[in-house]
Amino acid sequence: MPKRVQVVLSEDILSLGKDGDLVEVAPGYARNFLLPFGKAVPLTPAVMKQVEHRRAKEAERQAALKQEALDFKTALATIGRFTVKKQTGEDNVLFGTVTNGDVAEAIETATKKEIDRRDIVVPEIHRTGKYNVHVKLHSEVTAEINLEVISY
Repeated sequence: MPKRVQVVLSEDILSLGKDGDLVEVAPGYARNFLLPFGKAVPLTPAVMKQVEHRRAKEAERQAALKQEALDFKTALATIGRFTVKKQTGEDNVLFGTVTNGDVAEAIETATKKEIDRRDIVVPEIHRTGKYNVHVKLHSEVTAEINLEVISY
């Protein structure tokens, strides 16, 4: 009896992997849980071809997403500077601070493309002036934009 059995997952399983992953499990686990409940299928040459095809499609999709992120990085560099208007007191000290939501809104108004505010890293900004902000566009692509904070 084999010590491990290879199966392809049909759905995400928290402790094992994601849909379409090729995993090795104990034969009893596969026989008693994964296969009867349709959570996995045994590895055959036909299933292996499907897995390879799915991986190729996913790699192609990831490459397209990366290229789109690189194009958007170029567009952000072309625009040059983004402006955020904030209320200030004396000595150009801001009331509050500039948040990543403010930066996301400034980028969205300039480019008409929505960016998740959680992907923006803003330094501590408490005065008017010029600052560099990092925007994560893709897992491998990060853009640096110039941000100008002015008072209104």
